[in-house]
Amino acid sequence: MVRDKVMTYLGFAAKSRNLVAGSNTCQMMMEKGKIQLLIVTDDIAENTMKKMLQCCNRNNIEYRVFGNSDELSRITGKSGKGIFGITDKHFAEIIVKEIDQIQSEREVF
Repeated sequence: MVRDKVMTYLGFAAKSRNLVAGSNTCQMMMEKGKIQLLIVTDDIAENTMKKMLQCCNRNNIEYRVFGNSDELSRITGKSGKGIFGITDKHFAEIIVKEIDQIQSEREVF
C-alpha cells in the first residue's frame, strides 16, 4: 500500500536524522533554508496550520498535509508532534511523489 511507503520513508528519514519535528524547530529551520519539505498533519490547530503554510510560502518551501499527529509521531519517534520537516532533498522528493500519488488515487474514487 502506498500509504505504508510514506510511513516507511518518514521512519527512515527520522532514523537518518533527516527529519525535524515541532512548529518552532521547523519554522527556525525553514528560515535558515534547511527544510526541503514540510509535512503538516490534518489534525493540528487551524492557526498553527495557517502560520506554518505562510512560512512555507514566504521561504518557497514545498508542503503537504498528510496523516494525523498520533500516527506520524509513532512512526518518527517524535511524540506529540503534528509538524515535520524533511531536510534531505532525496527523501523530500520521494515522499512528495508518494503523497501526491495517494491524493490523486483518492480523487479517482
